[in-house]
Amino acid sequence: MAIPKRGLLVGRFQPFHLGHLRAAEQALSENDELIVAIGSSQFSYTPDNPFTAGERIEMIRIGLKSAGHDLSRVIPVPVPDIGEHHLWISRVVATVPKFEALYTNNPFVKLLAESSGIRVREPQLFERERFNGTEIRRLMVEGGPWEDYVQPEVAEYIRSIGGVERLRVIFSQMKTSAPRVTGT
Repeated sequence: MAIPKRGLLVGRFQPFHLGHLRAAEQALSENDELIVAIGSSQFSYTPDNPFTAGERIEMIRIGLKSAGHDLSRVIPVPVPDIGEHHLWISRVVATVPKFEALYTNNPFVKLLAESSGIRVREPQLFERERFNGTEIRRLMVEGGPWEDYVQPEVAEYIRSIGGVERLRVIFSQMKTSAPRVTGT
């Protein structure tokens, strides 16, 4: 039995947005299967990583299925960060199934992969200024139109898990827990 040609898409997917969907679709069009590495999988309930690895897997599956993709071609794998960057790529390779190319637009991930002899493909960016997790999380906190940046089914899932309220609580905690500077 031949091993399918696989691509590896690396991201944090906080949340899974339309830019991620386009990158996944490109990788799926170029491979038999797609491994989706859920980076920073050990982090959740923080401003940069509000969603758990399991919630991100759900978002990815919901997003790809609602876009008409066969989920049997997609292999989501949680990949934790480790404290030593030079070892991270070897951890990824040891954690996921065999793949032919790593898909990323992150210059640091590209550097780590290429220094280990891994072929890197840069997905075509889809309106990167608009479609980035930091901006979408900011819109969620501020009550902006964050739903415009994700598929309706993903937005519904985020609402169903209380994701917007979670982010607002996380950000309000940051404001109230900051040390106060007082005069002497």
